Amino acid sequence: MQHYTPLQLKERLEQDAARPVLLDVREPREFRVCALEDSRLIPMREIPARLQSLDKDDEIVVICHHGIRSRSVVQYMEQQGFTHVINLSGGVAAWAHDVDPDMPTY
Repeated sequence: MQHYTPLQLKERLEQDAARPVLLDVREPREFRVCALEDSRLIPMREIPARLQSLDKDDEIVVICHHGIRSRSVVQYMEQQGFTHVINLSGGVAAWAHDVDPDMPTY
């Protein structure tokens, strides 16, 4: 399983290359508190039913609160044939701490 630290993801997002899909798997109430810009919300419980809406060949960074739910989603997606899924280690909590201290936290 591949992982990005928040700083690695920040660097990746600053590159000129095509941006990865930022897939947030938290619940809508969590997403309303804080989210990475341009991230797409699909709650973890909805992933199996909505997986076909994602391209298996895209680079997809999976995000949650602390990196635990996203790790499970990455494992599931890899089992379903996704080839370039990456877990954000530490989730939005680590992003707020390491990259964006102005981001609201919960």
